Amino acid sequence: MVSIITPCFNAEKFISQTIESVLKQTYVNWELIIVNDCSTDGSKKIIESYKSNDSRIILLENAINQGVAVSRNIAMDSARGEYLAFLDADDQWDSNKLELQLLYMKKNNYYFSYCNYRIVNEEKKVLSSSLPLVRKKLSYTDLLKGNDIGCLTVMINVEKLGKKKFLKIGHEDFAFWLSYLKNGTEAHLVEDVLASYRVHSQSVSHDKIKAAKFTWNIYRNIENFSVIKSLFYFLQYGTKSFFKHLKIKLKNV
Repeated sequence: MVSIITPCFNAEKFISQTIESVLKQTYVNWELIIVNDCSTDGSKKIIESYKSNDSRIILLENAINQGVAVSRNIAMDSARGEYLAFLDADDQWDSNKLELQLLYMKKNNYYFSYCNYRIVNEEKKVLSSSLPLVRKKLSYTDLLKGNDIGCLTVMINVEKLGKKKFLKIGHEDFAFWLSYLKNGTEAHLVEDVLASYRVHSQSVSHDKIKAAKFTWNIYRNIENFSVIKSLFYFLQYGTKSFFKHLKIKLKNV
């Protein structure tokens, strides 16, 4: 079984599309655990309508707003699957995502995988800023130079690697991946584009200064690197980000 982890806060505009993308999966042995993080819109009602028609959909509710990190942890505590996958309430998967990724992992005896994804806007229009990843695998040291792993693309064999916790910090997913890779595990890339990541005005990716601060905090206070070592990786992160956005601009010319 694959346990799909979905935090949800005020996502009534997109949650139906997210759930539908799971229901359309060609691989059917899954459970979708949605944590409603005190939504004040119609998200809960929409989720309940799907839940009433499919027992694989599980709805959990937070008594107070907790944020995505805590909500994911709550869902993972209830997860029964050998594998974990992550899908936020405004993103979508292609119908063969679980099937191809699980086959790739089993065939190669991999415990952590991720895949390429497209970037779309609120109207699902594919943006030209979607760039394919080319590195076949990532080690802990590779990932420290910049997070190439999209949360919506990850699948982890928790029967082999165990369940870890998301920290309630900025870029909590980056810190979460690092916690798995620092023991020698590698993240392996499925080269197919199998998911759609939706960007909008509230996305953290729009605030580059805030993103840089989050990354610095992870180096210094989560990985406990010295100032010199933090600067070493931070400069590589900054350089990588610069050239990534330069490629995007050139692609738009």
